[in-house]
Amino acid sequence: MTEKTLRSNCVSGILTACFAPCFAACFAPCFAACFAACLAACPVYAYADPVPVRIAQGTVHAFLELRAEDGRVIASGDLTQVVRSGRVRTHVVFRFKDGSTDDETTVFLERRNLQLISDRHTQAGPAFPHPIEVSIDCTGKQVTVRSPNKDGKEEVKTEHLDLPPDLANGMVPVILENLPPNAPEKTVSMIVATPKPRLVKLVIASRGEDPFVVDGASHQAIHDEIRIELGGLPGVVAPLIGKQPPNIQAWTIGGDAPTFLREQGPIYPDGPIMTIQLISPVWPVASRAAH
Repeated sequence: MTEKTLRSNCVSGILTACFAPCFAACFAPCFAACFAACLAACPVYAYADPVPVRIAQGTVHAFLELRAEDGRVIASGDLTQVVRSGRVRTHVVFRFKDGSTDDETTVFLERRNLQLISDRHTQAGPAFPHPIEVSIDCTGKQVTVRSPNKDGKEEVKTEHLDLPPDLANGMVPVILENLPPNAPEKTVSMIVATPKPRLVKLVIASRGEDPFVVDGASHQAIHDEIRIELGGLPGVVAPLIGKQPPNIQAWTIGGDAPTFLREQGPIYPDGPIMTIQLISPVWPVASRAAH
């Protein structure tokens, strides 16, 4: 989706956050260095199983909106998806009213299991305190992070990693659509930029169904909650300093054609909770009258 949404965006923020103000200024530098060292040394998780394909993807063009916590629409978005020979290409872009962009292109296979091939996610503009571009090449087992350094010059970091088969960058909405209703907890991997690329785990848990209304007609949406697990010592330290990643809430409609509906979570480091959801076109009055 708008993985986009869970989209790696909310995850990357948890690890670049500053420490809680309750720490005395004299301890902050030492503790920050210790935490960074622990993060770099934390062990890599064991791989989880890939997600089996239950629902084949198709050609899609949908419209999205991004709302702030106070309900204001701050960005409009497009989701386009094309499928050729079992290879799916998804492009999600949000255009902010202040000129910022959040742009992600994901390519994956949907044969027996969902399998990521590549993902490129860029956040740029005044809406993002830390502009960044993360590119994942699963074939070459390479992750590249581009971001400005403290002097404003672009810094490029490339890592060669043993990328797991359950990698979920850019694919979270598709994964949710492929999980059976009331499925047991499912764990998948995700690359986050800290700015050094690292693996974390996403634990997806069913939270039942929530009602919603379309033009007066009642429906039920499948509600899933996604918990981010940092692992190692950082996973122990984060709650102690008030920086445990917030859980992500996501809703899909089930049935024969499962579809992403809505997601709530931060989209950039230390960002507020925002809502991404599908919207419908609004026709001009003159156009309606002509028909």
